[in-house]
Amino acid sequence: MSPGATRPRVGIVTPALADANNGNWQTARRWSRMLSGTCRVHLLSRWPDEEAPELDVLLALHARRSASSIAAWAERHPKRPLIVALTGTDLYRDILTDASAQRSLQLANRLVVLQEAGPLELTEPLRAKCRVVFQSSTSRLTLGKSLRHLRVVVVGHLRSEKSPQTVWEIAQRLTPQDGITLDHLGVALDPALGEAAIATMQACPHYRWLGGVSHAQSRRQIQRAHLLLHPSQMEGGAHVVMEAITCGTPVLASKVAGNIGMLGVDYDGYFDWGDAAAATELLRECRRSQIASPDGQAPRLTHLQAQCALRAPLFAPEREAAELCRLVHESLNPV
Repeated sequence: MSPGATRPRVGIVTPALADANNGNWQTARRWSRMLSGTCRVHLLSRWPDEEAPELDVLLALHARRSASSIAAWAERHPKRPLIVALTGTDLYRDILTDASAQRSLQLANRLVVLQEAGPLELTEPLRAKCRVVFQSSTSRLTLGKSLRHLRVVVVGHLRSEKSPQTVWEIAQRLTPQDGITLDHLGVALDPALGEAAIATMQACPHYRWLGGVSHAQSRRQIQRAHLLLHPSQMEGGAHVVMEAITCGTPVLASKVAGNIGMLGVDYDGYFDWGDAAAATELLRECRRSQIASPDGQAPRLTHLQAQCALRAPLFAPEREAAELCRLVHESLNPV
């Protein structure tokens, strides 16, 4: 765009706003900030919005949950760019069965996925208009860790897609003598899951459910942990994974497509989704490695940390900002 050109107006439709404090909101807020240098950006919960100005581009997060906004935009502005970002449950569930999500894919001029395995979920014609935009996180200092125990943190609201039951089964398999503590962060979106977390906490003194915390508190918890445990059944490209990577905290993750697309196919910290026994053994391996290394350089943890460090450049803010600006520019100026 030339220096004198009028900055395009971009509307970002997100099904979750600030009070949700979830991945969609974090993505929308960050993209708004990154695009604000070259675009005039408006965050919306839906479109049309009577208070929103005339827009040049609509960027909608989530194919199903933003489907009504996507359809309305395509009907009113069939020649204006429409970008749809597939953020998680829509990529790995909704587009398989939900007619409105499938229609969103067809209406979009550009599709966005948040990790490198995402395009594999799309048909060949749809892949042609798909772009991978890795999300980003500012890096933080890697902290020294205590050798007295292995501190593990789990970050994610309590809902079925995040597999909190796997965390509780791990807690039940561990004993205080294992020297492994589990801190679980996230709001109970299902009251029954909150009750299960409380019951696990009462039965397992090495497990703590800390409930909802701010994003800043969550990042500090990840920074202080030896490991991030991420057992999700379904992920589009988890913020907490990149936040762990960019502060030097290695990850143990379920071997599902969204995690593989973030950590790489050759990563050595996977366990099969739902396999609490395998996850528990990985945690014990890390603890044994820690105990055997009085200098603190536990080989198992150091190896995973080194693998994560190789992925860290993918999550640099300047890379994400450049990809976003390129995406908007190419949607406004198609070849």
